[in-house]
Amino acid sequence: MRYGKFLFCNMAQLWPARSIGHFSIIALLAMAGRSAAEPLGEYWNTAEEEAKYYRIVELPFPEELALEAGSFEVLPNHQLAIGTRRGEILLVSGAFDENPRPRFQRFASGLDEVLGLSYKDGAFFVTQQTEVTRISDTNGDGRGDRFTTLSDAWGFRNYHEFSFGSKLDAEGNVWVALCLSKSYQSDEPFRGWCVKVTPEGKTIPVCAGIRSPCGIGPNEHGVMFYAESQGPWNGSCSLKVLESGGFMGHPASLKWYELAPELGPEPIAPNTRSRLMVERKRVKQLVPYAVVFPYIKMGRSISGFTVDRSQGKFGPFQNQIFIGDFSLSVVMRATTEKVNGVWQGACYPFREGLATGLLACQFTPEGDLIVGGTNRGWPVRGPRAYAVQRLDWTGKTPFEIKEINAQSDGFLVTFTKPVDRDIASQGESYSLSSYTHIYQAGYGSPEVDHTKPQVRQATVSENGLQVQLQVDGLVQGHVHEFDLQPIRSATKLEKLVHVKAFYTLNEIPTK
Repeated sequence: MRYGKFLFCNMAQLWPARSIGHFSIIALLAMAGRSAAEPLGEYWNTAEEEAKYYRIVELPFPEELALEAGSFEVLPNHQLAIGTRRGEILLVSGAFDENPRPRFQRFASGLDEVLGLSYKDGAFFVTQQTEVTRISDTNGDGRGDRFTTLSDAWGFRNYHEFSFGSKLDAEGNVWVALCLSKSYQSDEPFRGWCVKVTPEGKTIPVCAGIRSPCGIGPNEHGVMFYAESQGPWNGSCSLKVLESGGFMGHPASLKWYELAPELGPEPIAPNTRSRLMVERKRVKQLVPYAVVFPYIKMGRSISGFTVDRSQGKFGPFQNQIFIGDFSLSVVMRATTEKVNGVWQGACYPFREGLATGLLACQFTPEGDLIVGGTNRGWPVRGPRAYAVQRLDWTGKTPFEIKEINAQSDGFLVTFTKPVDRDIASQGESYSLSSYTHIYQAGYGSPEVDHTKPQVRQATVSENGLQVQLQVDGLVQGHVHEFDLQPIRSATKLEKLVHVKAFYTLNEIPTK
């Protein structure tokens, strides 16, 4: 009964948005231009400027759907599949049209928090709270009729024991990041772990130490990462690489090492109120945060992510990670690189003003970015209870910090457009600060151990797109925060849309 009349609709029913006659009030408000969250003030405050380059397009839906998107998949027939927190899989036609008037068909229901969705060879591979399920339509009537459990090797007893599943990897495996029990404990087997589920249904433990994931998938180099939330043993949100036998940092789940003897001895427990760099020397399996998202400056609860493989259809950021945030209703960018065998990288603001808490994102065949989610469970900035929206590139290239890479003596900063050489060659045009977080059992952390690295020299490339920064005072293990407010484009007409970027310097490259 909790889902109202939608629960009892015929499973093959189509909801053509054109013929409903009434949309939900939230959709009407959105069409009237009242769907955006308030700007992020001193941190971003760029929603109006961002709209010149990336417009928000509504995907309207009938009120009775109450569509809390938790995962997306693009199907071979050009439909969009949506897995929902309410346990449905919906098939959507027309979602990719320039001015969408989508139709919705329910393919499956009765599932539990669909937070992972992939499709191959006529079947969905679905990650829900308690299992990974293969669902197929054997008689061709447009609804799932064969449900096969591939794995239910982990336990479940609390609503907060979320399970996030990846797309199928090259071998057909689903990677599952399992949230701790009640966000703090590991009351059931493999809670706080990542496991890999094979096409045959074998469950392979990958690593322990996860706290509260909200997204899992490959980075731009094809290596599996997950999004971790701020909390105990996590000073801020971060992207982390899922290394086999690695320890992701939260010790509550280490007790299940007895179920994974192939991973070797259990890691020693970290010391509380320490620093990650210090504990990396003590705990050999400890995996550092690859990209830290400083709290509120760059998200508060980062979520699903995807890589732009559109080959330029989405603008100048191809092959970069795009990641949502549940609490702040924003989309951000990230880039990663491997230095001295350790993953690290940077994050950058991208687009604020989305309508609800974001859980999932997916690029369309046209190169647009579908985003969606809900406000259920926690407060969010977006004013709506749930929404599905699309970010479309307008064709105008924004003047942005495109990417930052670590160098042995500083950083290489790449821009989307050539810079003013006179301004960009002055060291005082670049303001840097660095800090880290307390690695502790307590919840989150302030920024601590502040320093002020100085740009000794700035060398602009011949084409004006890159600046080599020689920096005094690099600090290994610190987030290096960039403020490039003075930088202008070569035409002198454009300021940077976003002046901030944040690089996590786990390792300083050798020369």
